[in-house]
Amino acid sequence: MASASADLPDDVATLQALLIAARAETAAHLLMIEKLKAQLAKLRRMQFGQSSEKLDAAIHQLELALEDVEEGTAARTVLERAVMPATPDARQHPVRRPLPDHLPREEIVHWPAGIADGDLGCGCQACGGQLRRLGQDETEVLERVTQFKVVRHIRPKIVCRLCEAIVQAPMPSLPIERGRPGPGLLAHVLVAKYADHLPLYRQSEVYAREGVDLDRSTLADWVGSAAALLTPLAEAIGKHAMAGRALHADDTPVPVLAPGFGKTATGRLWVYVRDERPHAGDAAPAVLYRYTPDRKGVRPQGHLQGFAGYLHADGYAGFDKLYAGSPGKRAAIAEVACWAHVRRKFFDIHQANASPVAAEALRRIGELYQVEDAVRGRPPDERRRSRQEHAVPRLANLRTWFDTTLPKLSGKSELARAIRYGLSRWPALTRYADRGDLEIDNNAAERAIRPLAIGRKNWLFAGSDKGGERAAVIYTLIGTARLNGLDPQAYLRDVLARIGDHPINRVGELAPWNWTSHARTVAPTEAVVEGAAGPR
Repeated sequence: MASASADLPDDVATLQALLIAARAETAAHLLMIEKLKAQLAKLRRMQFGQSSEKLDAAIHQLELALEDVEEGTAARTVLERAVMPATPDARQHPVRRPLPDHLPREEIVHWPAGIADGDLGCGCQACGGQLRRLGQDETEVLERVTQFKVVRHIRPKIVCRLCEAIVQAPMPSLPIERGRPGPGLLAHVLVAKYADHLPLYRQSEVYAREGVDLDRSTLADWVGSAAALLTPLAEAIGKHAMAGRALHADDTPVPVLAPGFGKTATGRLWVYVRDERPHAGDAAPAVLYRYTPDRKGVRPQGHLQGFAGYLHADGYAGFDKLYAGSPGKRAAIAEVACWAHVRRKFFDIHQANASPVAAEALRRIGELYQVEDAVRGRPPDERRRSRQEHAVPRLANLRTWFDTTLPKLSGKSELARAIRYGLSRWPALTRYADRGDLEIDNNAAERAIRPLAIGRKNWLFAGSDKGGERAAVIYTLIGTARLNGLDPQAYLRDVLARIGDHPINRVGELAPWNWTSHARTVAPTEAVVEGAAGPR
């Protein structure tokens, strides 16, 4: 990013210390990569002789572990370049193979400013002398639209016959410095991994079938670099989410691989959703994902530090401190409990034994949702009036029914537990009825969590805590793009093409809710340059 070093310390000693620490960590990870590659090679030799499900699973674990470590190495390289832009990359990169000859080529010629379509008759801008073509530089970038292609960027060198002044168009910014992927290909890799839940080693196999040899390590380097590049944008989206008056929160477990031990720990991915569309709010919807290595209460407390308003959440005890005010001071966050959680308890009981008591509870809760169906998308004042008229009496009747039914049940029965759950959270369950800008349930957060639950079945685990943090960054961008009705891949393609040169203090301009207006103003020639299909 053009001003990515703005947040770095000013003194040279601190910068050098940062660089030394980053290099030491990179060296350690390079050793880890070599160790994992050796283990992987050994397992593959064993697989060749005798195949088994356990052996396949072990190979896949190592593939994902390597993928994660290599992504981390690439992310740290971005930091090193921000600290010392002129410092050469400490890693030893393999000699690049030429891009495949069988791929179609698209040539884009970048003429210097003031020269249109190769017209050299306009004269030298420095002295007015006659211009002639001196030569050209060519840079090939691997891009993907509906198929792989190689985009050849040609930059003619123009020299003045009189004063020998040379002019040449600058090379367009690429998402990864000295990298080969175009923004479209990089967006495709990110969306395939995090939205389509396709690990990099499987993507490598898919690309090989198309005649393009992209190693898993190469893809991991791209993903790590892209995540580091996109982190400031994800943070800007998070600030927007936390600026709302109401927030939906939830979390889900994520198995995290412990390389070398053959075991997994359990991390957590937290989701925080701001969505004002149900009450006709003007603010754009946004979702922020955060990764933590455990589920301690300090995690959401840290995430929500500075947030003030209403929190839709389940009964997780870790949120309780957020709702507790200090002596003489009201808490900054008020709990809004979820009726969908209450309903689910009775639904499970009814599914198991067709209980008439559970059926009655479901009917009464269903009436509350009928009120919501009538006011969805209406302004807050209208929603509040309707709830006061129709929902509040039904809530009072439901509370009375709970109170009279509970003594008739066995205290250890599931029905009694379900009713006690509702009664214990009654003030938080009924808070929505007094405001038009709150929701009856926490389904907004549950919808944001659902893709992660699907993804776990495919990618099995995160490679490390850092891998979980990278996933949270990309999930934030993909999830927010979807909430704003965008194609995540088209959005990321455009962001990756622009973010490298975009001022970091204006990174919010690249947020999904600003993207549509940009797409309307893009010149047709710019769309051709990127080779993009569809809106930019």
